[in-house]
Amino acid sequence: MGKKLVAGLLMAVLASLGMAQIRADGSSTVYPITQAVAEEFTQRNPGVKVAVAFSGTGGGFKKFCRGETDIQNASRPIKKAELEECEKNGIKFIEIPIAYDALSIIVNPRNTWATCLKTSEVRAIWEPNSKVQFWSDVRKEWPKARIVLFGAGTDSGTFDYFTEAIMGKSGAIRKDYQPTEDDNVTIRGVAAGLYAMGFLGVAYVEENKDKVKPVAIDNGRGCVLPTRENVLNGSYQPLSRPLFIYVNVKSLERKEVQDFVDFYLSPQARRAIRSTGYIELPAEAYTIGQELVKRRKTGTFFMDLPIGTPLSKFVEELRKELR
Repeated sequence: MGKKLVAGLLMAVLASLGMAQIRADGSSTVYPITQAVAEEFTQRNPGVKVAVAFSGTGGGFKKFCRGETDIQNASRPIKKAELEECEKNGIKFIEIPIAYDALSIIVNPRNTWATCLKTSEVRAIWEPNSKVQFWSDVRKEWPKARIVLFGAGTDSGTFDYFTEAIMGKSGAIRKDYQPTEDDNVTIRGVAAGLYAMGFLGVAYVEENKDKVKPVAIDNGRGCVLPTRENVLNGSYQPLSRPLFIYVNVKSLERKEVQDFVDFYLSPQARRAIRSTGYIELPAEAYTIGQELVKRRKTGTFFMDLPIGTPLSKFVEELRKELR
């Protein structure tokens, strides 16, 4: 049975039960935020089911641009090819920033040596055809033990952002790591191996503090941990990044979708965002998001956003979107 037929049957069943459904997919990084907001929303609106899935930012955009989902969770801005696909299929959308992330390098808690890595060392470990096989290849005083690597798969916005931020080119990475679209797989892999390393969004680090630990990053100004404070003050670079939802404008014609997006951008939803471990945007940013929805301002403003844009600069750019 085809996926579209299954989805159609599910919608029909929900309709017969008097329930409306909202469909969200995309980034596994943004998944915890949308899921938390959805839980808060459905407590207030028991007649609405919000189905949240994660197939990666890239995988989610494929569905979104075919009109199969109402909301696309994204850990990076839309790409040109994805934008063209949406345009080809007549999908108009509103691009809404909803939080900031500190993309994190993680190691096993029993790892006592790799507390801080220079960005050049991160690059040497992860670059295509890397010669780094053992921890001692990074620094000679470290253990001569093979590094076991875990990270985001190619459909993930985290994969795109990490490779562009660290390697300077999206998609450039060594082949002998274990890729996944499910960040929990990376958590389990690093938690199980003393010599393991991975990369993922900070919310998964916060949720698994007893299983993994973050590595401080030295981008030339000393070792900086992926914390809320360091994202807000702009010192955690180059792995701070904005997170987005993209909303299908046609879906907003349905009251339940409009209500959900309104709630997502309301002060009441901030508790849900905070609970995930991600960094809230300033209140002004959510007000701008509400205005974008109200005006039905479609298209992308952040597709060419420079890697590592600090939060303060990002909000300045967001203000321009209303002009």
